[in-house]
Amino acid sequence: MQVLLKSGGMEKVRSDCPISCSLDVFGDRWSLLIIRDIMLRGKLSYSEFLESEEKIATNILANRLSVLEAENILSKRVSPANKSKFIYSLTPKGIDLLPIIIEIMDWGAKYHINCPRKELGKKIKKDKAGAIKEYFAKLKKQFS
Repeated sequence: MQVLLKSGGMEKVRSDCPISCSLDVFGDRWSLLIIRDIMLRGKLSYSEFLESEEKIATNILANRLSVLEAENILSKRVSPANKSKFIYSLTPKGIDLLPIIIEIMDWGAKYHINCPRKELGKKIKKDKAGAIKEYFAKLKKQFS
């Protein structure tokens, strides 16, 4: 099945279900962790992503960064500090994933005993709407 994208292009999808279409973009086990690292941990470079505790393989990281960039969730540019290094930024489309990241974090902390709430998780439990609003403002300022 092919669908017309809002950008005007065509894309092959499994179904016309918005959940299925979304999972085609970020439904693997790594993409949301990369987005989390940018959003919540301030990581912006390939080498910083490799340092994450989940230990993503280099080939998978390169592929996911490429997919997220092609989907306009991330943008890539040369680092002003090191011309041989790229840095990744969230696009407005990427920033819009914040509530999803927050909900998954909240769900994980609620149902997985080995995933305790850290500082942000405690803030989310106390005032989820306020935490989302605060982080939206922070991300829009950082990546605008």
